[in-house]
Amino acid sequence: MKNLTEHLSQYALYHRDQRNIKTHFIGIPLIVVAIFSLLSLPLMSVAGIMLTPALLLFIATAIFYFRLDLRFGLVMLLFSGSCFALATWLASQPFIIWLSSSLALFVVGWVLQFIGHYYEGKKPAFVDDIIGLFVGPLFVVAEMGFMLGLRKQLQQDIEKIAGKMH
Repeated sequence: MKNLTEHLSQYALYHRDQRNIKTHFIGIPLIVVAIFSLLSLPLMSVAGIMLTPALLLFIATAIFYFRLDLRFGLVMLLFSGSCFALATWLASQPFIIWLSSSLALFVVGWVLQFIGHYYEGKKPAFVDDIIGLFVGPLFVVAEMGFMLGLRKQLQQDIEKIAGKMH
């Protein structure tokens, strides 16, 4: 399994234009909420907990992030948990509101992604590595951390591989 630096560096190779990253700051959370919402239909109840594909995805991604890095795992738990909570609320709305809102968030999120990649002049990272779909939210959180002056060594390690942002 790749480590944190390897995952973020590979993703960063497709994301060096600041305009692209800015579109990802909005597009990726919209997509995450939409996916959690669209996957919120119950499978079964176990010990009073409603199991949904969204909950299983939330747990699987939390494990993925924690295996990469404890600090990012905690931040991703907050990010993903917030998206999951919003998606759960959305899923509790009447069917037409749930479905239309979830689909709208999904479409708008992807439109923003593709606008960003137009500026970048490169295809999205997941085209070459499907794991990029899971690394994208982590990348956005990492970039926000870098903007706040956190994890400078990690940022430098990524820039050695992917180059500086422009």
